[in-house]
Amino acid sequence: MLKRGAVVLVLYALVSVVASTRAADNFPSRPIRMIVPSGAGGVTDVLGRIVAHKLGESLGQQVVIDNRPGASGLVGSQIVASAAPDGHTLLMVFPSHVVNPFLFKSMPYDTEKAFAPITIVSTVSLLLTVNPDLPAKSTQELITYAKANPGKLNYGTVGSGSLGHLGAELFRSMSGARMTQIAYKGSPQILTALISGEINMYMVASISGVMPQLKSGRVRALGVSTRQSLPILPAVPPIADTLPGYEARGWNGVLAPAGTPKPIIEKLHQEIVKIVRSPEFAKNLINEGAFAVGNTPEEFVAVIRADMKKWSAVIKEAGIKAE
Repeated sequence: MLKRGAVVLVLYALVSVVASTRAADNFPSRPIRMIVPSGAGGVTDVLGRIVAHKLGESLGQQVVIDNRPGASGLVGSQIVASAAPDGHTLLMVFPSHVVNPFLFKSMPYDTEKAFAPITIVSTVSLLLTVNPDLPAKSTQELITYAKANPGKLNYGTVGSGSLGHLGAELFRSMSGARMTQIAYKGSPQILTALISGEINMYMVASISGVMPQLKSGRVRALGVSTRQSLPILPAVPPIADTLPGYEARGWNGVLAPAGTPKPIIEKLHQEIVKIVRSPEFAKNLINEGAFAVGNTPEEFVAVIRADMKKWSAVIKEAGIKAE
């Protein structure tokens, strides 16, 4: 026979299951707030608004975007980490989510334990671009030139620890090319510097923003950072064709606070994946060099852990620190 303590534990477990199931049945009971830890107008914000609009329609409750930029995403993420785990506060994150623990001396939350991953919405490729006056028309020619001219090449970034910075440092490490980082306030300033020849190279994170310069010939594209070519730039090969194993993949994903009942996570996952895998959503990603994903929470956890391991090694080797 079961001892009294065991009986209590069994009953408690049954009550918890019933309670969480009822919570899912009644969810959502009010508008949902989706925190975007960056400013309005960026890729993460745009994707967040598309998902929020469609998710609101499918759930029958408004999903409101709340932009909370600051500290490389820490400000907005902290709000969600501290929110009630009932599914009514969500977080749309970007790659800084897995990088921050290795840039900041202290974190306001545990990146792996404070959140319940729901799904990755999309992955995005960086684009390796150079000034057309540089005598390099392929990734291999760029590496050859860099090795023949050690320390002569420089590249622009929007700041230490950004995906473009990490992608360039991974490229430097794997290729053996010596290059110098120059930080700018934003992408428009970097593009101006690239076109003028002030810098030689730029790992572009927003491909749509550089397309006019590519078409006019003021900027040259040498490679993409994902392991497959992009539909929008089919003639530009993956950097991995030259550097086997190279990959610098950005992503956007949806998280909930840790402790959110599993039935609610499953409901949110089901509805968000429907949105992400629709042809309409995929069309919104083509111009950004992005791909729709819609994976499982478990697969999302695996990506977070793998990227934390990968980028922590790059940050340590390059000596990157938060600005």
